[in-house]
Amino acid sequence: MALKIVFLILLFSFRFRLSLSGNGQTTSMESVPDLQKSMYMVVDGYPCVRLVNLSGEIGCSNPGRDKVVAPIIKYKNNKELGQPSAILLSMDDVQGFFLRISNDSSFDSNVAGVLVESRVEIQHKLRGFSPARKFPQAEFAPYHNTNYEWNPIGSGIMWKSYNFPVFLLSESSTSTLQEIAMKNEKTEQAYTTNVAEFDVVMQTTKVGTHDSESCLKEETCLPLGGYSVWSAVPPINNSSSNQSKPIILTVASMDAASFFRDKSLGADSPLSGVISLLAAVDALSHVDGLDNLNKQLVFLVFTGEAWGYLGSRRFLLELDQQSDAVRGLNSSLIQLVMEIGSTGKGFSQGNKTFFAHTQVSSDTNEALDALKLAQESLKSEGVTVSNASSSNPGIPPSSLMAFLRKNSSTSGIVLEDFDTVFANKFYHSHLDDSANINSSAIVAAASLVARTLYVLASDKKDSTSSALSSINVNASLVEELISCLLDCDPGLSCELVSSYIISVDTCPSHYVGVVLGEPSSTPSPNQVDDISRFVWNFLADRTSTPKGSTTVCSKDCSNNGGVCIRAETDGKGICVNSTTRYIPAYSTRLKLDSGTWKVLPPNSSDPMGMLDPVWTESNWNTIGLRVYTVQEAAYDRLVLLGGISVTVLAYLAIVLIRAYITKALKQD
Repeated sequence: MALKIVFLILLFSFRFRLSLSGNGQTTSMESVPDLQKSMYMVVDGYPCVRLVNLSGEIGCSNPGRDKVVAPIIKYKNNKELGQPSAILLSMDDVQGFFLRISNDSSFDSNVAGVLVESRVEIQHKLRGFSPARKFPQAEFAPYHNTNYEWNPIGSGIMWKSYNFPVFLLSESSTSTLQEIAMKNEKTEQAYTTNVAEFDVVMQTTKVGTHDSESCLKEETCLPLGGYSVWSAVPPINNSSSNQSKPIILTVASMDAASFFRDKSLGADSPLSGVISLLAAVDALSHVDGLDNLNKQLVFLVFTGEAWGYLGSRRFLLELDQQSDAVRGLNSSLIQLVMEIGSTGKGFSQGNKTFFAHTQVSSDTNEALDALKLAQESLKSEGVTVSNASSSNPGIPPSSLMAFLRKNSSTSGIVLEDFDTVFANKFYHSHLDDSANINSSAIVAAASLVARTLYVLASDKKDSTSSALSSINVNASLVEELISCLLDCDPGLSCELVSSYIISVDTCPSHYVGVVLGEPSSTPSPNQVDDISRFVWNFLADRTSTPKGSTTVCSKDCSNNGGVCIRAETDGKGICVNSTTRYIPAYSTRLKLDSGTWKVLPPNSSDPMGMLDPVWTESNWNTIGLRVYTVQEAAYDRLVLLGGISVTVLAYLAIVLIRAYITKALKQD
């Protein structure tokens, strides 16, 4: 009997090894992880997650506390779903699919999860794709016509709530899942099927906290936010009581939004503006005599703007409170706000064309004149600036809106690559990547901004002056910033970024993230994301005086008005004289009290605070997606029945044979 059992074990082992063989090679199983690896395929992808505000939820989540398992099928628009399924969806069908979800409840009830395909350079094949609204953040507009469509291609699907998980697949995973879906389709009547297992269990769903106030109270979510960065040219002497220079504030936004949390690149909107700003600062850093400018130049890069203008609104509040984060700035001295919006698509038939969207005032008219002078000085390079159409209801969605809602008499200009509607057909989409922008347009915008700022700050009105013509943007720097901030190769491991910080991730993503720890004007590096830390170091370096400092950081660095750059790379850092600071960016209606976030009551004196949705992101334990093969339950029951039958028959056979042998032995 023992020999029989050993034989059966060896036979099973042989059959098991054979089933794992491929191309003549045998895969050996030496441990449980090896077995799991052979059974389950982990799929690379980018999840849509659950975001919560004061009035409800948006985004995606498993519907309950458990993982979701469903067979993978390819989406066909005219096909009804007979059972809960994981839908493999091409980019061409995304908008129509989610529209169908909204209008067809029976179809919606059988969607267990969604897998969105990725394809190389899909932008050229699509008319456009924007999951944002047609007027993004219209509630914050400083004018009444909020039905205007700045983003006519916008579908608004990212602002709805879905009770099923959604993943954007990587390119390699896409081809694998396409094969699996095809296999499922061909073997529809087979006893096995390939399923997707979604682990996107959100704590807010699990606990039932479906608004910001309750989830912050139960600690199942964290506030959206991060750190904005500002820097002054020349550095501001805080020990001097004579801070009377008018301030020209140049701003851009560094956070993007997308349906998929970790695939928020925002190449044109808004990163092209940030790159233009950084390149303009670099160009101005090579100009002599900046200490003698008649006006103070201040550069400010916001984060959190895609989520209720968190950065700009918090900056204005910090200004009112005169906190350490804005020490040296005075709101009454801000003469002009110049915002660099989307600039990456301002290139057409060899010309670089931009549009100035303005809030009319005498200071704005002066800025427009300066822009025209800068344009004249760049005439040979085919750079033109036009006033935006008077038929527009006002300025487009931008940080300047926060300034105007705070003070309607604020003078401001928004420089954009569009006139009446967004030129970017992939606004707030994962497809707004480096293939969607033109580096020549960004160089042109940076040149325009740098020369305009010099004209405004120096009061020099001659477009042919040698000082103006000497301000040139480094095109190689722009190319490098694009590859560092918008591509995975080299991404944040590029030489430029690596010279300032040790990045946590290689592939950049410009989603704002959540606030970690207590907000501070001097946060520790682990509280600040890679992009903000890089921007802080870059601006501190380029705006420092004198240039080329090699003084190793010490405790006296900050006491003497300096900041310590490159400290992450060698543990020591270099002390430079620069006014560069972090500003916390989070909702003005939130306060951290004894380690717990609390929502403050609305303040009638803060009209934007009254509109503040107070965005938070749900916590989660793990997020994962894997694929494996399962057998039909009926087949499992058949196998079980067959096994029982074989066992019974074997037992009867043994009893009969034993009785026969016993009888035969007795006769002998």
